[in-house]
Amino acid sequence: MTSQAHWGVSAGPIDPASTDRKFLDAHEWDTITAAVDRIIPADPEAPSASAAGVVLYIDRYLSPGLEYIYATNDGSGFMQIAGRWRAAWTERITALQQLYRDGVKELDKTARERCGAQFKDLPADKQDYVIELMSHAPKPEPVILGNSLAVGSFLQAFNDDGLAFLDCLILHTRQGYYGDPAYGGNRDQAGWKSIGFPGPKSLRDTVTMEYSIKHLYQDDLSWEELIPHLRSQG
Repeated sequence: MTSQAHWGVSAGPIDPASTDRKFLDAHEWDTITAAVDRIIPADPEAPSASAAGVVLYIDRYLSPGLEYIYATNDGSGFMQIAGRWRAAWTERITALQQLYRDGVKELDKTARERCGAQFKDLPADKQDYVIELMSHAPKPEPVILGNSLAVGSFLQAFNDDGLAFLDCLILHTRQGYYGDPAYGGNRDQAGWKSIGFPGPKSLRDTVTMEYSIKHLYQDDLSWEELIPHLRSQG
């Protein structure tokens, strides 16, 4: 048995308009929809997390069978995983599945005890309150580009191993909103458009070189400009 992912295709491309659920049940889907829309709400210039496909991204990532872990670079679907990689990913996804199941129950339990209704049925301000109670932290201020006070907002986890539910959900929301649309989120490249990133139309374009960011490179900088401490050395 190989320890690597195979180049065979385990599943075709994700349909961004799909309403099929692979892991989340109907109540969990609705609850996660409400929660991710408090993490990235809609604004006049960009859709909310759920409108950008974040819940579809999460559902596919957590789905049994490990069919949606690694997208193929030609855009044909997703790679098969076998051997030790499959064993490791099975353990990881199983733990995340339980984390989400328990997390939704905890959201509802806290919502009922403090606000008298399930989380998904609460108004936005009450949902924020429940999330604050569970996270033991106040709702963060909006991040404003160029505001140095917001720099701490960028120092967040990039791996979901060992995270608590809300931290994991925040990470997955960011991944789904700003990651490649091949994984089910960032519908119509909404996340990229919100930050002015002209991403590729598909992963295949990055292989064929139809998409390139070479024109953004600056190749005429001196070492003194790149390494500040060299500026003082004659």
